[in-house]
Amino acid sequence: MALAIFDLDNTLISGDSDHSWGEFLVSEQRVDAQQFKKTNDQFYADYVAGSLDILAYLEFSLQPLTEMSMAELAELHQRFMQQVIEPMQLDKAKVLLQKHRDAGDRLLIITSTNRFIVEPICHGLGVTELLATDAEIVDGRYSGKVDGIPTYKEGKVIRLNAWLKEQNETLEGSWFYSDSINDLPLLLEVDHAVAVDPCPALRGVAEAKNWQIMSLRD
Repeated sequence: MALAIFDLDNTLISGDSDHSWGEFLVSEQRVDAQQFKKTNDQFYADYVAGSLDILAYLEFSLQPLTEMSMAELAELHQRFMQQVIEPMQLDKAKVLLQKHRDAGDRLLIITSTNRFIVEPICHGLGVTELLATDAEIVDGRYSGKVDGIPTYKEGKVIRLNAWLKEQNETLEGSWFYSDSINDLPLLLEVDHAVAVDPCPALRGVAEAKNWQIMSLRD
């Protein structure tokens, strides 16, 4: 039995749930359409380029959560799952997850996206163990602040190491699947690094290091 770790966005699903949530808020007229879309797109471009200021992005992306009750957010997220996330599902991703289950591996998703957005997505994939960026909740509402270390770049390694200690787990025989150069710190930590439909920068590293490169897209 080994630990099989997966990135979520553009790895197990064919899109970025964080950026798509922002677009969904625009379509639902929950934010100022023009300004929010422009900023959301710029932050996503920064992420793709590997230059995202994660704290500035989280300040921006978590703010809309503060303006709705938990009940409103749950109802909105349900529509988001149906309209946006369902079309992003990848049959080959589900086959890959099942392959590791059948091998007796322990499945863990680690994503920089906040837990509010990704937890229902991960549960839909049948993965219950998750490390994500946690949004602070105060008196039953989101405060707009981050709770703890964001699971981004080196933060994924820090959070994973803390989880390993809590779980009395090791990285012996471990796998990590990701599409993004932002995940290089964690890819370097595992025994089996796999580049999944990788961005050009990650593809270059994977080829140089003879890592497995695979596609989950049709």
